[in-house]
This record gives sequence, C-alpha cells and structure tokens, in this order.
Amino acid sequence: MRGARAVVHGAVSILNAIPTWIGGALGVDLWTEAEAWISDDPRRIEAEIPGGEDPSLVIETARTVLQRAGRGDLGLWVRTRSNIPMGRGLKSSSAASDAVALAVARLVGLECDGDEVVRLAVEASIRAGVTITGAYDDAYTCYYGGINITDNKSRKVLLRRMAPEDVVVVISVPEKKIYTRSVDVGRLSAFREVCLKAARLALQEKFWDAMILNGLAIASALDLDPSPILDALRAGAIAAGVSGTGPAIAAITSPKRVDDVREALRDYGDLLICGVNNFEASWEVFG
Repeated sequence: MRGARAVVHGAVSILNAIPTWIGGALGVDLWTEAEAWISDDPRRIEAEIPGGEDPSLVIETARTVLQRAGRGDLGLWVRTRSNIPMGRGLKSSSAASDAVALAVARLVGLECDGDEVVRLAVEASIRAGVTITGAYDDAYTCYYGGINITDNKSRKVLLRRMAPEDVVVVISVPEKKIYTRSVDVGRLSAFREVCLKAARLALQEKFWDAMILNGLAIASALDLDPSPILDALRAGAIAAGVSGTGPAIAAITSPKRVDDVREALRDYGDLLICGVNNFEASWEVFG
C-alpha cells in the first residue's frame, strides 16, 4: 500500500504572537512524525493519535491538503507519533499539522514547496480551532528550524537566522495542560506594549533579552508562576521564558551551566534537555 512519511521538529517561543501578531520561535530537536496511506474507503479520513488526543487537527490538515490537490475523493489513514509533550506550549499542534500536511502532500503528488506546506498547515490549524493567530511563527519554525520572527497577520517572515549551536535548551514540563483555544485573549492583550518592546528587541537580534521580557509578560498575563524563569536565570541561564501560553518554561544555557539550570528547575516539573534545530522537515514516499 502506497504511503508517505514526514518528520518535523519542535520549537519554543521567543515571542508570543497573541498580544501583537508578531511572533518568534527557536527550533529545537524534539520531533513529530506523520505517516499517511491511501485507504480503500473513499472520502473517509481516519487518524491515530498517541495518548488518545483529539484527532480533529490531523483530520482537518489532511482534508485541507486533499482539497488543495483536488483529490477530495481519496480516503486516507493517518498516524502521528511524537516526543513533544502536548498542551504545554511546545508547538505540538504546529509540528503535527506541518508533518501531516507534508506527508499527505507528498503522498498525493501535490506540487508545492515548504512555504505552501506551512500555509496549508496554518489554514488547517485555524479551521480546527487550535490556534488564535494561526501560529505562523511556530509552523514556520517547526518546518524550517532556526530562529524566526514573523508577522502572523500577514504571514511574512520578518527576520530569519540560524540558531546558535553552542547552547542547550532545558525545558520544564509541568503536569498541567493549557490549550491555546482556552486562553483569555483579553488578558494577553493588556500586555501589548510590553510585548511590543520584546518584539523590537527580537528584531534587533537581541533574541534572549526578548525571550526573557516576553516570558515574564506572558507569565504575568496568565497568572503563571514566574519563579522557574527567575530561578533558571539565577542559575546561569542565558535566557528563559514561557513557551507559547505555557505552562512549559524553556531555558537557554551554555553547556557548562546545564546541570545548574537543571537543578534549578527540577522541582517545577519533568525536564527535557535538547539541542537547537536548524534542519528543514524531511519526507519519503514508500510502497
């Protein structure tokens, strides 16, 4: 049976786009894999998602790509797997929609580049109701890696840089989940001016200063405990902040301070230690 597989990496936030529409993210080497097969059941899309999560985003992404390809008559079976914790602000939805969009596009022979795959993934995420701004910054960074600052309203990349590979990312992952669709936008909008200052810093390539300022603003807006951010910085982290709408906290550190930052964050939740990612999404067709 003909199938396709795509692998997309994860990301953490530099800027939350909800208050200003200006978003920013850093690619990390967590990953999501999507596999898609053409089924014998026309027009029916079935999805298998780890952990019993809602499959609506995967199904909507596959449907969006089939419509774009003019193949709405096809049936698909789609499966995803990932080491990105869901519902913690670590771009699991963006990575999943990217991976599914890429796998289905290659499976059905849709002629499109990476930018078009990202656009289709963003459209599907909006249709599925898992994002407020479209999360173009997250989808673009998950697909391409690196550091990206974007205008999510116009879906334009304002600044793109390779991520420095001499840093380590320490992520605190609390047990609590926060889904973006449940966030009070008004509370975030109240911090618009502070977040604009963070955006200006990011556009001046002061990414770590922007991450700290954004992280403290988002924590204040959403009543998240800022202690992990402050403790990571006291332990020698270069930067730390809320990823997405949380509750995960991402800290950027030099390799020699990893143990100190890990110790500072160990009481706040499970820890993930990862590197940055500068590689583009990959795919293969089989069968």
